[in-house]
Amino acid sequence: MRPDLIGKPIVVLSNNDGCVIAQTKEAKAILELYMCKPWFEVEEEARKLGVVAFSSNYELYANMSNRFMATLKQFSPRQEVYSIDESFLDLTGMKIDLVAHGQEIKSTVLQWTGLPICVGIGSTKTLAKLANHHAKKNTYANGVCDFTSMAHHDLNDIMANLPVSKVWGIGSRLEAKLNSHGVHNVLRLKRADTKRIRDEFGVVLERTIKELNGESWLELDESLAEAKQVMSSRSFGARVTTLQELVEAITFHAANAAQRLRKQGLYANAVYAFAQNSPFDKAKFYPGDGMIGLPAPTNCTLQITKAALWVLKQMYKPGVYYQKAGVMLMELVPEGGQQTDLFGTAAAPKSDELMAVMDKLNNKYGRGTIKLASEGINKSWAMRREYKSPNYTGSWNEIPIAKCQ
Repeated sequence: MRPDLIGKPIVVLSNNDGCVIAQTKEAKAILELYMCKPWFEVEEEARKLGVVAFSSNYELYANMSNRFMATLKQFSPRQEVYSIDESFLDLTGMKIDLVAHGQEIKSTVLQWTGLPICVGIGSTKTLAKLANHHAKKNTYANGVCDFTSMAHHDLNDIMANLPVSKVWGIGSRLEAKLNSHGVHNVLRLKRADTKRIRDEFGVVLERTIKELNGESWLELDESLAEAKQVMSSRSFGARVTTLQELVEAITFHAANAAQRLRKQGLYANAVYAFAQNSPFDKAKFYPGDGMIGLPAPTNCTLQITKAALWVLKQMYKPGVYYQKAGVMLMELVPEGGQQTDLFGTAAAPKSDELMAVMDKLNNKYGRGTIKLASEGINKSWAMRREYKSPNYTGSWNEIPIAKCQ
């Protein structure tokens, strides 16, 4: 979407444009020491070096992730969506040139979504993740690495030069413990005695070793795990002190959470809301929160917001400089698993119809096209995003316009 930024150092900032939380390889080359540092401390130097900064744009990220996953789906009959930017494809039984197939995946995703990706191919999910890391770090791979076609000694050479922390599921604590046992690289872990590893570290790491040796222990999971809670929360762009501002913020988060709930076909039995100041303030930390049970499961924005605002009025404390607020929907059940109370309390059919129309309009014309009046208009409390890129794929008003001369 921005070909003018290709090859330029770019960083993404955290909530309220606070810290550097992501950076391109060009930015890493000159700003690696500044990762997670406050942006205001490094901004002047970064600008001199030509670094371009962007605020977090969650709406755009989610939309592009959906397009990315939909594009990948055509390349395999089975797909597991692992995270917002990672996916596993099952290529079992496909009698094709896997490297060429990987290059086709890479070029199609770039053409259809504008996203540059790397493809790792392995006989297990752990090896595929490791191959993806190798493809990302080595330019000669041209973005695609196939461990299944490599000679045994070539694969071992690659593993011998990778620290054990590059293996999927091995964090800093486990790495330190493995290092103390003389396991410093991936090849050493691959050759470790599985019985000793199981006795010392448990069955999970034993399975990881088997996966590194080509034994598949992690099955492809095509189903999406059912959510346990649905939450919406953000830090404020400026400190909030009035009840009215908190009402607007809680209404926004309640509506946002309710919309996500409906998207997953779930209903909530309880609503939790919170509003707090910063634990780093000189004033005493005030973690205001509360929960209320609902008479019957619901996914209605009006009912959920009413419950959240009731909680807010119980916990609101004048004189507190609130920094963050949010709403969490709990005790979720699927549509078919609803159980009404003794008096048959449930959402009215008209409520379902209203929510369907509301979602349809907001999906088509952008979030907030239809909203509750208590959400307010000016939103002085909204998160600060001074460098936010346009929501190219989610708002009619932000679609790029091509002009011909």
